[in-house]
Amino acid sequence: MRGTTETTTNSYILRSHRSGDIGWIVYRHGALYRKELGWDERFEALVARITAEFIENYDPESERCWIAERNGEFLGCVMLVKDRSSDDNVAKLRLLLVEPSARGLGLGQTLIHECTKFAREVGYSRIILWTNSVLTSAHRLYTREGYQHVKSEEHETLGIKQTGGLWEFWELSL
Repeated sequence: MRGTTETTTNSYILRSHRSGDIGWIVYRHGALYRKELGWDERFEALVARITAEFIENYDPESERCWIAERNGEFLGCVMLVKDRSSDDNVAKLRLLLVEPSARGLGLGQTLIHECTKFAREVGYSRIILWTNSVLTSAHRLYTREGYQHVKSEEHETLGIKQTGGLWEFWELSL
């Protein structure tokens, strides 16, 4: 597969997606966010739509899905995709997830940084992402990477009333 990457650290490897990973991403997001935040199957459906769109439109020259694993065990993931709703050269960071067993390893920051590094390499002008106010650990990671919070809005799309936010990173000229 074009666009295949693999990076090894002392505690996990980062690799490109392969068959079976997309279903696992949907499953783990649904199960983990239900357990930790009470989000219902509407969130799982949202993740399924995002992953289906990724596979249907996948451009290995400008998009990636990173999977983190250790000894074959799924530890986390993230995607960087083209923002097809914009005429600008914008990417979206999607579906960051770090399993509870891998929290504290620096994996979340590494996944976010891989998105930033790749976006620069392929010439995106900026990265945007949508997240929720309850995901405070993720907010800290995004802020460390240089993302800025640009707006918030209330919604009930995940089964409970909450505030979502659009976070945006403006890249430096390379």
